[in-house]
Amino acid sequence: MRENRRVHSGDERVIARMRPHGRVLVVPVLVLWACIGLTMLLIDRVDWPLWNVAVLTVAGIVVGLLTIVPTLAWLSRGFTFTTERVIIRTGFGGTRRETMLSRVHDVTVRRRGLQALFGAGDVLLSTGGDRAVVLSDVPSASLVQRMLSEQLGARGIATPERVDA
Repeated sequence: MRENRRVHSGDERVIARMRPHGRVLVVPVLVLWACIGLTMLLIDRVDWPLWNVAVLTVAGIVVGLLTIVPTLAWLSRGFTFTTERVIIRTGFGGTRRETMLSRVHDVTVRRRGLQALFGAGDVLLSTGGDRAVVLSDVPSASLVQRMLSEQLGARGIATPERVDA
């Protein structure tokens, strides 16, 4: 996350940095607790010399694949909002996409499933191209929409505030 701390122009300021909503980490935490409980239950249960090694190996693989990988994937994604642009960081490879606020003419929030319950949503930035730039699963999506609309209003670009359910 150190790379997106650099701001290019002298007047550009970082307004906010955030990650996608943290509810995606609930399942990895539950898997971790279940693996710890099952491992403690199964250790020293069988009179086979390699039983403990097998139990710990399977538990390590399950924890690695179903807990550590999703957590690292969540940590590798993020959004940075500045006074000039929106920076979207995705994936383990550090893919970075920047959208200048001067190109954005509409900010929309789309909520589906559990997003509405948790106050999260997908923020769509319409730039006039074929497809909108999508910020997926943003926490406090209405607040982000309001902040972006204020930034666009300060630039003289009027945007209607709209929330799609």
